Amino acid sequence: MVLVIGLAFAAQQYWAGRPRQVSAPAVMAPAPVANTPSDGGPPPSPSPTTLVVDVGGKVRAPGLRHLPPGSRVADAVAAAGGVRPGTDTSGLNLARLLVDGEQVLVGVPAPPQPPAPGGARANSLRPGTPLSLGNATVEQLDALPGVGPVLAQHIVDFRTARGGFRSVEELREVTGIGERRFADLRPLVRP
Repeated sequence: MVLVIGLAFAAQQYWAGRPRQVSAPAVMAPAPVANTPSDGGPPPSPSPTTLVVDVGGKVRAPGLRHLPPGSRVADAVAAAGGVRPGTDTSGLNLARLLVDGEQVLVGVPAPPQPPAPGGARANSLRPGTPLSLGNATVEQLDALPGVGPVLAQHIVDFRTARGGFRSVEELREVTGIGERRFADLRPLVRP
């Protein structure tokens, strides 16, 4: 009897130990986790349903225009009735993406900046007025504390590649701007 039980056990072990075809489980991508105030991250920013842009200068119908996200300067000019005949638009980048709240001036020179008191590195804006990342020059950005000419050029290059800044937080993605420098610049700039 013990011999029969031993043979049955050995046969079962032999049968269980034979090679079998095994398939790997399907890989599933992890679900995206939204930052919430409870996990310490910033709350997600809502995407605007429309962009509000002020179109002025030599267009047929200047004023505020409501455009869909992803619109370009050409779309804003078209929404304002197009340019007046004989208007030079060579200095206007019609392919640039629009940012909510910006002003597009067509065929008129940019308003002159008042000379900065205290030298070239002083901020040319009124005290307390944030500098627009969307249209600031390298010289204006260079005047910000902790920003030199190289970093100012990185900011302008980033703006050109991305079609503008949608939020001040995008400044963190610029090469050379860490958390500490971003914290210093945040109150001094706007998109």
